[in-house]
Amino acid sequence: MTTAFLPTPLLTTDLVRHDSPVGRLEIRTRFDRLAGLDIESGGRLPGDDDAERPTSLHDETRRQLDDYFAGRRKRFDLPLDREGTPFQTAVWEILDEVPWGTTVTYGDLALRTGRPTGARAVGGAIRANRIAIVVPCHRVLGATGAVTGYSPGDGVTTKTWLLRHEGIPFRE
Repeated sequence: MTTAFLPTPLLTTDLVRHDSPVGRLEIRTRFDRLAGLDIESGGRLPGDDDAERPTSLHDETRRQLDDYFAGRRKRFDLPLDREGTPFQTAVWEILDEVPWGTTVTYGDLALRTGRPTGARAVGGAIRANRIAIVVPCHRVLGATGAVTGYSPGDGVTTKTWLLRHEGIPFRE
């Protein structure tokens, strides 16, 4: 089993865990905003040892995720706590606009951020995304339509599941 990168857990957050078709999810909120959504990797979550402290935002996030996995939700409507550089934030905001069932390439994202040669920087911004699935970094493919990598969960296995769930064609 591939062990993917797990971001360092956010400090001073409330969290809950939630079962999903791609594994257990860890939903973190901070200041009434969704601050992190990690996917289990190798049977572990970053905050597995932390006590759950559910809030009403956790309940709403769980509901929207369940609707997404059931195919009833195509877009999330949650308040987000984005912590990153201005470039990372710009990439994440563009990702928010990539509709269900469609993809974008790293190069396309670089062009949209005004950095036409910045595809690698875009990859770095995507790796820093703490809100997997909700900020749909799984919808980013290589220039040839190939899956080039994925950090959350079990990596490419998780990404290909999400792509298939949305009916997105891709090259393996």
